[in-house]
Amino acid sequence: MRQGELDHLDVGHRLDRLPVTALHVAAVALCALGFSFDLFEIGLGNVLSAVFSAPPHAVAPGDLSLLLSSVYVGAVVGAPLLGWCADRHGRRTTLAAVLLWLSAASLAAALSRGVVELGAARVLAGLALGAYPPLMMSYLTDLLPPRRRGLLTLVCIAVASLGPPAGVFLVRWLTPLQPLGIEAWRWAFYVGTAGSLLAGLLFFRLPESPRWLMARGRLDAAEAACTRFERSRAVVTAGAEPAVQAVVAAPEAPPRSPWPRVAAMFLLSPWSTVAFPLLMGAVLMQKGFKLSDTLLFVGLSTFGPFVGTLAASFVVDRIERRLALGACAVLLLGSGLVFVTSGTPLWLILSSTLFGLVSSLYTSALTLYAAEVFPTRVRATSLAGAWALNRVGAAVAPLVLLPLLRGGGAVAMFAVIAVALVATLAVLALSPRGQQRRPVA
Repeated sequence: MRQGELDHLDVGHRLDRLPVTALHVAAVALCALGFSFDLFEIGLGNVLSAVFSAPPHAVAPGDLSLLLSSVYVGAVVGAPLLGWCADRHGRRTTLAAVLLWLSAASLAAALSRGVVELGAARVLAGLALGAYPPLMMSYLTDLLPPRRRGLLTLVCIAVASLGPPAGVFLVRWLTPLQPLGIEAWRWAFYVGTAGSLLAGLLFFRLPESPRWLMARGRLDAAEAACTRFERSRAVVTAGAEPAVQAVVAAPEAPPRSPWPRVAAMFLLSPWSTVAFPLLMGAVLMQKGFKLSDTLLFVGLSTFGPFVGTLAASFVVDRIERRLALGACAVLLLGSGLVFVTSGTPLWLILSSTLFGLVSSLYTSALTLYAAEVFPTRVRATSLAGAWALNRVGAAVAPLVLLPLLRGGGAVAMFAVIAVALVATLAVLALSPRGQQRRPVA
């Protein structure tokens, strides 16, 4: 075989040996920017939960359930469809298209003339919102050096997690002002429109995944993309001790398909990580808190993911993935129970902040775990398919939990969430080990 062909075939190993470069940092930063507006839009569900539970916008419980679930209905379709596109047409190109679509859907939400139109716009937004996280994780898993993959991925997620508190506090600040006579929640959607548009256009400045290009047989393009990373200035050198270098010498693929167990965990997770935070506003309103106080508590709780994910980024590559996921499930059980049984502001803030912190960490760790165990040629499709099941759970959970909250109270609602968390622990015990600090297949 000629030397040029050998260089082509060695693209994956060349990427794995690289230090963290300025181009890696740019990719992480832009992924974080796009993800912040993805989470910003998701976090607006908390705002809508509170706004449409109080006068003058109070709507029937069934209508509110449909509105809160609408974004996840779109995600069920969008995630697998766009995951398929990413494995066939490119990670970067699909990510850019997703953000441009989200910008248009956000504008439609801002201009909606009622709950029905708003729900329809949220369905359209869900097509993009459901696809962006697994596509982003597939792209970063392809690019990042194994020894720094977990750290850089969680830093990206931590920075992006500032999106939801920004949305909540923006709405809280603008609620009494209503600039130009426009309601605060509509202004939030206008901000999402502009931010998603900017991030989508900037994605065209990044290279396509060299690993994906290799898997598609586009050898010259893979070589060119890999060379861009190699020529980029080193920001963090590998600096790995010999023992770690030995660990990352070769990928370790799971002995059997991880799909059934990964799919089960993604289907179970939204009952706690999505539905419970989404309904926190409704729980607090039921406890008798005013809308302004509810928005304050919800806003404070959304800072938890930033602090926790950023702190966890420094240890994520040193803890076995399944162990980290199990610890998160136990903490979710404890903090959720405190929240639904407490009536004092201090405990409500502490428990909701801890729950938000751990739920974000759990979702990040689960997505990272899944991205690593699926091979490059089907990574986006498999991960997006699992994410679609997550969106199925996210769409169904409010429809089940909100009537339980209204009819049986917060404790009855949380009992269902607790069952899902216990089932998650059982699935984890049967799942394959993660690929932390190892090259991906």
